[in-house]
Amino acid sequence: MKTKQQTLKSERRSKAVISIVLAIICVIYVLPVVTVAVNSFKLNTYVKTETFALPNKETSAGWSNFIKGMTFGNYPFMKAALYSLVITLLSTGLIILFTSMAAWYIARVNSRLCRTIYYLCVFSMVVPFQMVMYTLSKTADQLKLNTPWTIPIVYLGFGAGLAIFMFVGFVKSIPLEIEEAASIDGCGPVKTFFQVVFPMLRPTMISVGILEIMWVWNDYLLPYLVLDINSYRTIPIQIQYLKGSYGTVDLGATMALILLSIIPVIVFYLLCQKYIIKGVAAGAVKG
Repeated sequence: MKTKQQTLKSERRSKAVISIVLAIICVIYVLPVVTVAVNSFKLNTYVKTETFALPNKETSAGWSNFIKGMTFGNYPFMKAALYSLVITLLSTGLIILFTSMAAWYIARVNSRLCRTIYYLCVFSMVVPFQMVMYTLSKTADQLKLNTPWTIPIVYLGFGAGLAIFMFVGFVKSIPLEIEEAASIDGCGPVKTFFQVVFPMLRPTMISVGILEIMWVWNDYLLPYLVLDINSYRTIPIQIQYLKGSYGTVDLGATMALILLSIIPVIVFYLLCQKYIIKGVAAGAVKG
């Protein structure tokens, strides 16, 4: 039998191996971001030839890539950033509000119809976007959902599956007696939800919000298919149009805009990542 000291040594070795493996995985994930950051300060020529080298006096472009990227073409970068912000905030707000109400109803009524709707929402999570994108594009155009103020309705449909899945799990963990007490005090269903249940959904609400914000902000395909790109562009679409004559691409300016687009999401995620784990864990109590 192993002694206590041998067991401790074995545990330390296991932890060391796990730490090394996780460190390697972390480097693999961080390397693309670091590469983008490094190349955003290089001249276009050296981005192709010295991709992984640090900028020096010969290869450095300073802040010129950022200035060029933000002033390139006839479409202002700040306008694209504003549309990205509007779409992201409106979409996230709609998803949180409507899916939390739907999840509460599904969890509390628990009828055959509600269970069917729940499973359909869960099933929608595994349906590839490419299967419906052409039909969706035509339908959105017919219903006039092709503006930054209406495309959040489309995002609501695509984001509802994951959000309802998480909210239903959390609602089931809330004691029913709390809602019954509110009902005895004279609260109707609407008042009970917004004054009692909705504040209690905060952990999952934050988790859903973080995940949806990261998805919508970085999304390229849906806005490209639905929006009129001559009038409305998001940041990913604007980056695609950083082309000069004969289709040449300024990689330095492109890297600079990519860095500007991912910095807000990275900072936001780092500040809120603990809430993701709390929300997911809370929603998994009674899934």
